[in-house]
Amino acid sequence: MGNSKSGSLSKELLEDLKLNTKYSEEQLYTWYQTFLRECPSGRISKEQFENIYASFFPDADPKAYAQHVFRSFDTDSDGTLDFKEYIVALHLTSSGKTMQKLEWAFALYDVDRNGTITKNEIHEIVKSIFNMISKEDQKNLPDDENTPEKRTDKIWNFFGKKENDKITEGEFIQGVMDNKNILRLIQFDEPQKVQERLKEKKQ
Repeated sequence: MGNSKSGSLSKELLEDLKLNTKYSEEQLYTWYQTFLRECPSGRISKEQFENIYASFFPDADPKAYAQHVFRSFDTDSDGTLDFKEYIVALHLTSSGKTMQKLEWAFALYDVDRNGTITKNEIHEIVKSIFNMISKEDQKNLPDDENTPEKRTDKIWNFFGKKENDKITEGEFIQGVMDNKNILRLIQFDEPQKVQERLKEKKQ
């Protein structure tokens, strides 16, 4: 495994990640060594995370979205992601189970982390998603969802909520499970592309 630092993935953490993600021991060691090479401190700062996104989306403005994704995975709110938070992030945004993905999506949209989602919070995330979609692709969106405001209204109406209502995590998950259309509206598939490109860089 090279020097002791590059191989110092603890057995407990390794077992935990193998159990909770789809990655094999070999993959996790490879990820870990790359992670340490790019982040010798063993932690990724918000700025580094934003830079990773920026390098993958040169034609878009991913900063706001990257900040929200970072917040949703910085579970201990210390302003950095450690290896476990990073791997869980990659796993969830690309291949997690539906329930795990929806729990993550709720955390993404719950901007102030108070356990409920408001229409304003949905608008904030949707706006950051629109910054990631090229102007050309935006032209191809249906008329009733081709602006952040229209898409926010469409999502909010799916849940049958009044303007100042709030959505709980249970309502959010149930609503998305019951209507696949909402899933399409709330998610952004690019994280999977990020992971694929990260893999290409590592080969």
